[in-house]
Amino acid sequence: MARFVLTRLSPLPPADCWARLTAWPRHGDRVPFTRVSVVRGTGRQPGDVILARTALGPLRFDDPMELVELAAPTHCLLAKRGRVVRGGAELRIRAVGAGSAVGAGSEVVWAEELRITGLPRLFDPVVALAGRLVFGRVLDHLLATPPASATG
Repeated sequence: MARFVLTRLSPLPPADCWARLTAWPRHGDRVPFTRVSVVRGTGRQPGDVILARTALGPLRFDDPMELVELAAPTHCLLAKRGRVVRGGAELRIRAVGAGSAVGAGSEVVWAEELRITGLPRLFDPVVALAGRLVFGRVLDHLLATPPASATG
């Protein structure tokens, strides 16, 4: 299984980071040919399902993710239950104090384990590198720009 961990420091408090990271449709903003939506529930409680649908012409696949655990505003665990993409992701947010070296704000950690159906484990390092690049862009975008509802 390909594994990677992304860590970012943000000047935002944990509640603001949480609101940005759980604005699920915005996860597709920086992933080419991909749309993300909540397809079961509100995207705010265990059992809800988020779907990332990637399509390029006739090539398409779904990446359904079930919210397994949520402890707002600090922790979210997702299980990837698709036919193509399996594994899981964990989002963790912790406050960093004003007395710390980074000042007041939050540390955000995005840890992911991916298994691509039919792809030999030999390619796990390539999948992990691609994941770090793609999900790093997503994470940076989410932390840099507030959800639409927060700007109005």
